[in-house]
Amino acid sequence: MESGHATTAIAPVLSAGVGVRYDSRWALRMASFRLDQSDLGSAALGIVTPRSAAASAMIGLLSGRIAPGYGRLRVLGYDMNRAAGRAAVSRQAGTASRTGRSVPASRIRSLVERAARRSGQPGSDRHLLVAAILDRLALMPWAEVPIGSAPELIARKARLAVACVHQPKLLLIDGLLDHLQPLDRTVLADVIRDLERDTAVIALGGDADTLALICEQVVTLSDGILIGNRPSSLPPAWSPATQPLHALSAVRLASSRTAAQPRAPRQGRPPPPRRRRR
Repeated sequence: MESGHATTAIAPVLSAGVGVRYDSRWALRMASFRLDQSDLGSAALGIVTPRSAAASAMIGLLSGRIAPGYGRLRVLGYDMNRAAGRAAVSRQAGTASRTGRSVPASRIRSLVERAARRSGQPGSDRHLLVAAILDRLALMPWAEVPIGSAPELIARKARLAVACVHQPKLLLIDGLLDHLQPLDRTVLADVIRDLERDTAVIALGGDADTLALICEQVVTLSDGILIGNRPSSLPPAWSPATQPLHALSAVRLASSRTAAQPRAPRQGRPPPPRRRRR
């Protein structure tokens, strides 16, 4: 039964002036952006960063392992400035990294089962979830193969299965598409696109074109500043908290340029000369 009340969708990620330190440096400074669902129902943002330390800081921040140094951050509706909010997000987020910490001799099925146990899923549901994700990612033929002996594409799909076995609401991808052959990259991107039907995705990597395979919008993290494309025309009530995926630094740059521009002269015919009184 429908209540008749209007419902407002919660943005998976909403950041307002957030900064965070990592290794005694500011990995993120004054970042204001939001991640909303597209017209197709998916929510995916790509962040280009060549620095692994900056990527680690972003992953830690969005997964609940690191608290913001300043600013306000909400992920999946939870306040990340509070310990309770970060703990709630950590249970509902999954991270797939290109450089996993798995032992090369570990079988793929064992890795996924271990991830399911760590997520706190009941025992009766755990086996069903493991079987479902292995089947969805076409990993059943490789389930008993050690991850160190599997082809690179299969190993990365296994790390994706580890991140998604507990059906997260937010999937964080850290360089998973980097340094792959073009065909393998396309196959893995199709798999991630399929997962976007059920979860929001934030992907980090070193190449914008690669991230564009899975993300409709891509921004760049440079020296701690998120840089995005400024919209062609800003509405009167525009603000960083209401406009999706545009960095505060880009907004400030746009406003300063606008203020520095001189006024254009009026178009039309010049006024007639005044007559002198005799």
